[in-house]
Amino acid sequence: MRAAAATLVGHLDDRQRAASYHAFADDTMRRWIEYRPRPRPGISLAELSVPARKAAHRLLATGLSPHAYAQAMTIVALEEVLDRAEGWGRGRHSNDYWVNVFGDPDGDSRWGWRFEGHHISVTMTVDGDRVYPTPVFLGANPATVSYAGHPVVRPLALEEDLARALLDAMGPAGRTRAITADTAPADIASGQQPHVDAPLTPQGVPAHRLTPPARDLLDRLVAVYLDRLPPELARQEAARVDRRELHFAWEGPAQPGFGHYYRIQAPDLLIEYDNRQNNANHTHTVLRRPDSDFGGDVLTAHRAESH
Repeated sequence: MRAAAATLVGHLDDRQRAASYHAFADDTMRRWIEYRPRPRPGISLAELSVPARKAAHRLLATGLSPHAYAQAMTIVALEEVLDRAEGWGRGRHSNDYWVNVFGDPDGDSRWGWRFEGHHISVTMTVDGDRVYPTPVFLGANPATVSYAGHPVVRPLALEEDLARALLDAMGPAGRTRAITADTAPADIASGQQPHVDAPLTPQGVPAHRLTPPARDLLDRLVAVYLDRLPPELARQEAARVDRRELHFAWEGPAQPGFGHYYRIQAPDLLIEYDNRQNNANHTHTVLRRPDSDFGGDVLTAHRAESH
């Protein structure tokens, strides 16, 4: 990550560096997540030279596993698909993704980076050899592009299919406990919050109440989100999950084709999935660590050490 970030910064001119290079102590700039098509800080890929643009992609690839990087690049390409579907009226384009670096990747101090645009927001915070790898948001609109009833492009398929398999494996009694609302919410509960300050109360069915096949599917679903990270980071984050405290909750009808949402929680773990907009063809998903997003109390600890 240090090498990739330093390479990117080295390809920027003075104006681009000023727009995308921030102090690590700038909490407002650093604790940012915005996956909607809104103005955002940083430097866009559209403004970069080809070597700099490639360096930005390589930086993103250091924070994602190969399959998650493929998901991200498919989501980027969907901006062109969505622009066509909307009659080319909003000027969406696949270079409308923005990069920011916080602190000095060449130094020994804490630093971080963010790659973000419509339906992608990936933030990594680095403290020595420790990487704090959340939030990681991936979404898709359209969630599925089909031909003759067959999906042609569906970047977040596993996130939906494994959850539906989990519901099926629970049986009627388990589904009754897991389904907490008849209607899915309009979006994920954590939204654009820099801090998930008020912990969301775990809902639905606790993992220990599941049958072994259903419990296995829940573990596999959690792994889908953790394995968005490179293997060494995924193993680090998996070791931190308290599987005794896992809860799974579903909102909305269980049948395909209707708006649906689910949430997986454990201490310092929040996974959300929502697909309600655009006739249930517009997906938002996120992996968060409410206590350690954006490095958690890294900056607080640093200030304490300094004083």
